[in-house]
Amino acid sequence: MGHLRLSTAGESHGPAEVCIIDGVPAGLPLSREDIDADLSRRQQGYGRGGRMLIETDRCRFLAGVRLGKTLGTPICILVENRDHANWTETMGVEEPESDPPAAALTVPRPGHADLAGAAKFAQDDLRNVLERASARETVGRVAGGAVAKRLLLEAGVHVQGRVLSVGSVSSTSRVDFADPASVDWTAVERSSFGCDDERADARMREEVDTAREAGESLGGVFEIWCWGLCPGLGGFNQPGDRLDGRLLGAVASIPAIKGVEVGEAFAGAKLSGSKVHDHIVLLEQEDSACVGRPTNRCAGTEGGISNGMPLVIRAAMKPIPTLTRPLPSVDLRTMTAVAAHVERSDVSAVTAARVVGEAMVALVVADAYLDKFGGDHIADFRQAVAAYEKRLGEKGLWRRS
Repeated sequence: MGHLRLSTAGESHGPAEVCIIDGVPAGLPLSREDIDADLSRRQQGYGRGGRMLIETDRCRFLAGVRLGKTLGTPICILVENRDHANWTETMGVEEPESDPPAAALTVPRPGHADLAGAAKFAQDDLRNVLERASARETVGRVAGGAVAKRLLLEAGVHVQGRVLSVGSVSSTSRVDFADPASVDWTAVERSSFGCDDERADARMREEVDTAREAGESLGGVFEIWCWGLCPGLGGFNQPGDRLDGRLLGAVASIPAIKGVEVGEAFAGAKLSGSKVHDHIVLLEQEDSACVGRPTNRCAGTEGGISNGMPLVIRAAMKPIPTLTRPLPSVDLRTMTAVAAHVERSDVSAVTAARVVGEAMVALVVADAYLDKFGGDHIADFRQAVAAYEKRLGEKGLWRRS
């Protein structure tokens, strides 16, 4: 178990989503605005469904923060589900005195957790599965990730994501993995898809509109950048120490994510070693030499450890399972062939998934920082990071650019 521990609770149409994050040092300045900014970004994106017209996600601190600073105790964050007002009978806590308020859902959706969850938990009503398996659960992750981002800022680390493709439409922008400034992050946040290519943005809109008319859904690919981090995070002594392994697993845990890679790993697998590995060279900085890399094909990790270059993680999101023109399924009550159950859903949620991706990367990297530097108070954490970076600089092994 790492230093930073996250747990979430809540059903999609229940009263609220709850996040508990433990291990954050005391004294970290933290406000509701730090959390709400990412909660709002998670709700944006062309192709989102009607649920986003109902919810306006805002957080409340229930524990762990006093007078604008963390206490070093578990932080509890609550985000109310406004739509719960329309589901109070269906999602009630107490056992009903008479018949259940709503008919049981017995038709699973292909691609969702409905059928597998019913088998696992012996459920006759699929709502007992889909309410928690819903992507609404990621509200808690984004809240916890926002806390991790705020902690990482104390170490000069930034995390931000962009969308590379939606459906068959891909961005044609060219970036340098060694230089985060090669991405137009202003354009990313201005885009309706979180994409820095305006032409691709327009074509993505057309693709989503066509899919909506056809009763279809679309997946896509997003990319998470993390820069400013020092070398030496993670390790190779045990499998669980490896930073890239932890990152890949965390991002793959996001609902609907089916593939994750560090940088352009799959493309690099087709190349020879001389075209994949980054040269180590001497860089002249401040009248003294320092080793560095002119390229970042490895996307920030070597041997399971951060190497001081930007981390770049890519993830592939499958199309959302709920379709307005449903796929074939089986009614588990009658064991007859029927069309799948239709639940209110998005056409595409890649834009939102990239915000969840930022949260998961931030949580892993923040945990790696706390593993290495510790600190019960944020001042201890800052001092330990600064001392380590000073030693690296004196040895010519790394300097903050």
